[in-house]
Amino acid sequence: MATTVAAYYFGNYHPGDARNARQKGPDWTEWKLVREAKPRFPGHRQPRVPLWGYGDESDPAVMARKIDAAADHGVDVFLFDWYAYEDGFFLDGALDRGFLAAPNRDRMKFALMWANHDWTDIHPARRGVRPARLYPGAVTPARFHEIADHVITRYFPHPAYWRVEGRPYFSIYDLNQFLASFGGVAAARQALEAFRSHALMAGVGDIHLNAVAWGKPILPGERVPVGIEDLVGDLGFDSATSYVWVHHVSLPELVTDYDWVRDRYLEQAQKLAARLKVPYYPNVSIGWDPSPRCHRDDDYGTEGYPFSATIGGDTPARFGEALRRVEPLLETLPPAQRIVTVNSWNEWTEGSYLEPDTRHGMEYLEALRATRGRGERGERGGMG
Repeated sequence: MATTVAAYYFGNYHPGDARNARQKGPDWTEWKLVREAKPRFPGHRQPRVPLWGYGDESDPAVMARKIDAAADHGVDVFLFDWYAYEDGFFLDGALDRGFLAAPNRDRMKFALMWANHDWTDIHPARRGVRPARLYPGAVTPARFHEIADHVITRYFPHPAYWRVEGRPYFSIYDLNQFLASFGGVAAARQALEAFRSHALMAGVGDIHLNAVAWGKPILPGERVPVGIEDLVGDLGFDSATSYVWVHHVSLPELVTDYDWVRDRYLEQAQKLAARLKVPYYPNVSIGWDPSPRCHRDDDYGTEGYPFSATIGGDTPARFGEALRRVEPLLETLPPAQRIVTVNSWNEWTEGSYLEPDTRHGMEYLEALRATRGRGERGERGGMG
């Protein structure tokens, strides 16, 4: 069974972003939190050390290495966590200066997941302190029009932009924030319809609109969208997927077993897929440990992100098994929409990444390639 694997890519690992430079200094990247992470409880696997070093993802040569590894092991798409706020863009250096300038960018596709959540001061967070909201996720209707125009002119025409059934894929992370931008469902749907019309008039075709569906908040300030199944249909989305398993499963123990979380997620995913009126693309997560985003001087607890429970027993073999376990959900989808999202390529400060580290090397990527039934690039088989 041919399947498309789309891995989320979080672009906070390059220096010089204007917002980070103002707040943290010109050379700051989230690698600083990765480097400074420490064990918080017995058996805690921190720090995680990247096998390839603490590279600048906005360097085309650094990104080229990522693209080759991804393409060689069965990742078809980088779904960039893409940030656009009322006052400008954020963290786009990984895509604009890195991926799009990489000499081998034609080896895989890219697409955007508009990460329209509030950006809060959690790099690092202090225990017991409500983090300040730095950039609100909601935007004005006029700003959304500008964002849509930028996406249509800058990204959709690119030959490497990912299309589902011939339509450029665009995903929206936080439906609550999107509704807040327009004041209600009717106006929000009109904005999306205008987005579609603009794309058609620009000659890039109709858009495949995807909603990130989740049932449990994680980040500070997040709220669960009410009636997510109806909302996705009412807003006119073409599909839904998930970002990470812990959007659907609460972790009952400080270290909760990976397979336990997997099974609870699959139960929730099957129910969600049955209730939605559009195709649901299942998600496979690699792990969960946001402790690097906690201040080093604070005691660790589980009172709220990033002071939260973790996933343990997350091994490459178990990740490969999780990929196989989503096959029944994929088999219910039209052949051209047999898509699985993976969290993620590089969520180092949340403990969920395909990139090689010094403990497992390339084993997660090798587990992915094994489930895809591939030898060389292009000899694609099934996920089982």
